[in-house]
Amino acid sequence: MSVMRNITGLAAALAVLLLAGCIHYTWRSQVPADMRTVSVPTFLNESDVTELGSVVTRQVLREFQREGTLRIAPHGSAAIEVQGVVKSGSSKLVAYERKTGTRNREHVLKVHAVVSFIDKKAGKVVVNDRKYSASTSFVAYDDILTAERDASGRIAEDLARQIVDDVLAQKWSEDKKESGKEH
Repeated sequence: MSVMRNITGLAAALAVLLLAGCIHYTWRSQVPADMRTVSVPTFLNESDVTELGSVVTRQVLREFQREGTLRIAPHGSAAIEVQGVVKSGSSKLVAYERKTGTRNREHVLKVHAVVSFIDKKAGKVVVNDRKYSASTSFVAYDDILTAERDASGRIAEDLARQIVDDVLAQKWSEDKKESGKEH
């Protein structure tokens, strides 16, 4: 019984130490309250993948909604604007069915995009043409276009997570403090 008490006491002591280490941790966002609105115009699509710009835009908006720090606002009233261009998208065959020899099987879709973050309140570009890339594999039997379209949704989700994470990690408040100082 004393062994159990010792183990319980040790576990309680470890829990207190762990919680004490987290005292200064905060769940607050780095984005100032007056900068918590975002607009995302439709990404331009310079790739050969049909409708990829629209798909990426939709996923970026969904990711902002899911994450919850920033509120989606109309173009003219948002504090932050995220502009993007899907520069390229390419599909490459990586495996085929040996039985037929000609039937495509597994492909890899790679996409590259550039994205800018604009502080609409200060009227300046905070991040200009940051490069993003993502890739995914897909299996296509007879209808490669449908399989590629389905894969583009997964690619868009990956790009959206990267973009939203970068917007939220941006030090928006430092720029505001600098421009707010009087000389």
